[in-house]
Amino acid sequence: MTTCRLCGSTALVSVVDLGATPPCERFLTAEQLAEPENTYPLHLQVCTECWLAQIPPLITPEDTFTDYAYFSSYSTSWVEHARQYVTESAGRLGLGPGSFVVEVASNDGYLLQHVVERGIRCLGIEPSVNVGQAARDKGVPTKTAFLSPETGRDVREEHGPADLVAANNVYAHIPDIIGFTHGLRALVADDGWVSIEVQHLLTLISENQYDTIYHEHFQYYTVESARRALAVGGLSVVDVELLPTHGGSIRLWARPTAVAGEPSARMVDVLAREKAAGLHELSGYTEFAERVTRVRLDLLEFLVKAAKEGKTVVGYGAPGKGNTLLNHCGIRPDLLAYTVDRNPYKHGRFTPGTRVPILEPERIAADKPDYVLVLPWNLRKELTEQLSYVDDWGGRLVFPIPRLEIVEVKQ
Repeated sequence: MTTCRLCGSTALVSVVDLGATPPCERFLTAEQLAEPENTYPLHLQVCTECWLAQIPPLITPEDTFTDYAYFSSYSTSWVEHARQYVTESAGRLGLGPGSFVVEVASNDGYLLQHVVERGIRCLGIEPSVNVGQAARDKGVPTKTAFLSPETGRDVREEHGPADLVAANNVYAHIPDIIGFTHGLRALVADDGWVSIEVQHLLTLISENQYDTIYHEHFQYYTVESARRALAVGGLSVVDVELLPTHGGSIRLWARPTAVAGEPSARMVDVLAREKAAGLHELSGYTEFAERVTRVRLDLLEFLVKAAKEGKTVVGYGAPGKGNTLLNHCGIRPDLLAYTVDRNPYKHGRFTPGTRVPILEPERIAADKPDYVLVLPWNLRKELTEQLSYVDDWGGRLVFPIPRLEIVEVKQ
């Protein structure tokens, strides 16, 4: 990649190079194990003009999201997060039966189901046919499409302007930032609101969360770079919330520039934190690669030692981020016997690149492994409770990020 996809500058600097990996959600069937597997460079760079961190757009959203393996509703805590968001947003914006809410990348209706329950008119825009159908099965109106300026205008013409447009965990997933942002502006009413949740680059770097770098995520935002990106579509960020989700996210509140007004005090505070961490200049990015290497070495040292001692290590979860970690560390079934996942779509399949078998969660209780490597570490509290039974046989949980932790589970 030679030019920034936001500002067009050629002033790109390497942050961390993770080698080449397959797309993180391309889980393999047994038949595909005998076939070749495509890999793509996974190299994070930052633009020193607009400070957008980005990877090359080597795969398209159509490659990934037309038939998708991720269903949001399999995470209990994520569904609850969505419910709270709907409740708080309805109160903040005064949403009621006369309002209209649109969610972009609405997945399986995990969020809009709560909007439907409140009697608020809504529409999901979801490109994946299979998960979109799951939303419709729940009674959530869903349009199968990628958001573009044309899609935004079509929805506005058919349904009217949206009082609230939610774009949670999608703003990093689109290589055409400019077109997508114009699509958001086309959807929202001239006095409406756009709410965006996205992982915060500040916590990604400070907490070594490099496994959230994968081909579905084309860019990684600070509030400053997100502010610049939204501005190209005529939207101004006026407020920001810091969230614990995904290891540390930001919720941006934006409005059409003509009605935006001054930024809130907490937005000014977060911008100051980013500046203090060096993320508005090059100094904040220079040591990240070295700390990523330390995570890899510590995890491999633990797994090799466990294997030599005859200990059994299995995984819990098969998230996209886990596949970045497994591929970067070169972890295969000789070091990780298998992993489990609540999503039946993944059962009987294998992780991309490393080809670790994915089984049903009940296998852990049946096999009683010595260690369980928790790959969705961002759900630590939820999964520690779910895996409390591992203590029955003296098993331990292993969290690889932000630093290696081996913990006993107390019931």
